[in-house]
Amino acid sequence: MAEQAKNQDAPPPKDKKKLLIIVGAAVALLAVGGGAAVVMGGKGDHKTAQKVEAKADAKAEGGHGEAKPAEAGGHGEGKEGKASASSYPLEPFIVNIYDGQEIRYLKLKVEFEMANAEVKPELDTKTAALRDAILILLTTKTMQEIQDLQGKNTLREQILSATSRIIGTNKVSKVYFTDFVVQ
Repeated sequence: MAEQAKNQDAPPPKDKKKLLIIVGAAVALLAVGGGAAVVMGGKGDHKTAQKVEAKADAKAEGGHGEAKPAEAGGHGEGKEGKASASSYPLEPFIVNIYDGQEIRYLKLKVEFEMANAEVKPELDTKTAALRDAILILLTTKTMQEIQDLQGKNTLREQILSATSRIIGTNKVSKVYFTDFVVQ
């Protein structure tokens, strides 16, 4: 009888094996579920990236996120604030260019350095004319013309010249390419 009581108290070895398998399966299920959550949660990174990009754009325009400009009592009175306050970014341009064998795409972001802050309202009102002139200019270019540094500098000078014809001379002092991608 004592032996029977011992046998009933101690679980058979098969039950330990089953328990180990069940625990292992649960851990594996949690690992797979966690991996799926990370992959599915990756879509949220797009929104985070947009927020980071928006903050970077705001910083490039003279602030740190949604801070007030220097005139309104915000922070931005340093050298960085003045330099970025005199820039005027345009929306990206995406055009087809010919490279001799096939059509390629050019994505170009242009930013103007204004001679002074009073030029901004004029640029605001003439944005459509500026974008039109730059688009027409870009569509006349071939891959060979813009692939090297000299070609990019020539394009920069041509954009500055077209801008000066539209808004007048000495209002925009420089043209910057903040993004230049050919596919």
